[in-house]
Amino acid sequence: MSATVRELIDDRPMSRFQWGAVVVCVLLNMLDGFDVLVMAFTGKSVSADWGLNGAQLGLLLSAGLIGMAVGSMVVAPWADRFGRRPIVLGCLAVAAVAMLLSAASQSPAQLGVLRAVTGLGIGGILATSNVIAAEYASKRWRGLAVSLNSTGYALGATLGGLLAAVLIGQFGWRAVFLVGGLATAASIPLVWWRLPESLDFLLARRPAGALERVNALLARMRHEALAALPEQTAAPKGVGAGYKELLTPRLRRTTLVLWVVFFCIMAGFYFVTSWTPTLLVEAGLSPTAGIAGGTLLNVGGIFGAALLGLLAAKFALRTVLATYLVATGGLLAIFIGASSSLAAAFAIAAVIGVFVNGCVAGLYALTPTVYDPAVRTTGVGTGLAIGRAGAILAPTLAGTLLDGGWTPEQLYIAFGVVFVATAALLFLLRLRSTTPDTTPGTAPRAAGTTVRPEGATS
Repeated sequence: MSATVRELIDDRPMSRFQWGAVVVCVLLNMLDGFDVLVMAFTGKSVSADWGLNGAQLGLLLSAGLIGMAVGSMVVAPWADRFGRRPIVLGCLAVAAVAMLLSAASQSPAQLGVLRAVTGLGIGGILATSNVIAAEYASKRWRGLAVSLNSTGYALGATLGGLLAAVLIGQFGWRAVFLVGGLATAASIPLVWWRLPESLDFLLARRPAGALERVNALLARMRHEALAALPEQTAAPKGVGAGYKELLTPRLRRTTLVLWVVFFCIMAGFYFVTSWTPTLLVEAGLSPTAGIAGGTLLNVGGIFGAALLGLLAAKFALRTVLATYLVATGGLLAIFIGASSSLAAAFAIAAVIGVFVNGCVAGLYALTPTVYDPAVRTTGVGTGLAIGRAGAILAPTLAGTLLDGGWTPEQLYIAFGVVFVATAALLFLLRLRSTTPDTTPGTAPRAAGTTVRPEGATS
């Protein structure tokens, strides 16, 4: 070869095989969107069936998020050790079994444990599928590929809500878990058939038959075969070493900044999506209008992630994400003040949905580009886990502040400031760059898998 494997992928048009890998990742995220929010869809029916109070229902709602945090932190990093594909398959099996058992649960305690186990599998899938989509995409379309995963998540949540309404009305809440479990189980053969192992993983870790497997994948991508694998660089020997690598002097600042960014964006996102219906009612709208405003946030999110990906194909991803964050902050600051006009409130809610969901999608797209392949899933997984902590804490903090006398307008302004400050933090990130080595049979650092996140293409 006259260029590195990563350069070939980055600089040539994406093949049907590459887009197929991205599509499978999007489908996985659609399933995750349904599985994550299934408790929200069924919460009222479960409460009525078992006579739960608000605190008990809150624990059930939180159990899935806690499981996701643990899955992102503990399970996903194993993909850097044993491969992306087997971890996705294993996590799918765990989530499917837990969902099916949830349909037969006999007590709130059983359901809570099964929701945590489901979240464990979903946390591993989310981190790993985003990494696979990023690794199979070219430089130009990487932002779109990962952003489409977020769009899939929003679509799964939206369609899942519509399906849940029908199922609960005809068959009860257990049918929603049953259908979700069967759909998750049915995806396992599809993933086995159509989701390839990561080229970046094969080049970095060199499992048995790595050269043959790499060449088979390159052939499906319509690239030339390698005569020999590029020079291998040192990689962490185990999962624990991968965590330590994130905090070495070379990566420490990047990792710490990303953790703060994940925490702030996810905290802001879950504040907006969790509290908007209630706070719109507090500001004077009817309960129906409050629910409609919250729904528009999700509808806007379907378009926001895809739009960010398209913009990232033309402009530097970090700049696009920072713009989204600033726009979100500005819109939050004026949102409640505009609620005196129903039309204005709905219009701003939809636009907030575009931008706040795009912030999450942009963060997911940016993170895989700043870590080497040997610790990429570890870096993404730990970031997601930190983000889940923000997701869990933010709604509770907002409720505490409301009880302390804060107005809805003050809350939105405060979180708007958080989004703007996070945009500034992005520019403290040390993004990876490279001076390509085009000598045949050699590769730059990280086994020829350097990614340039800031490269806008014409």
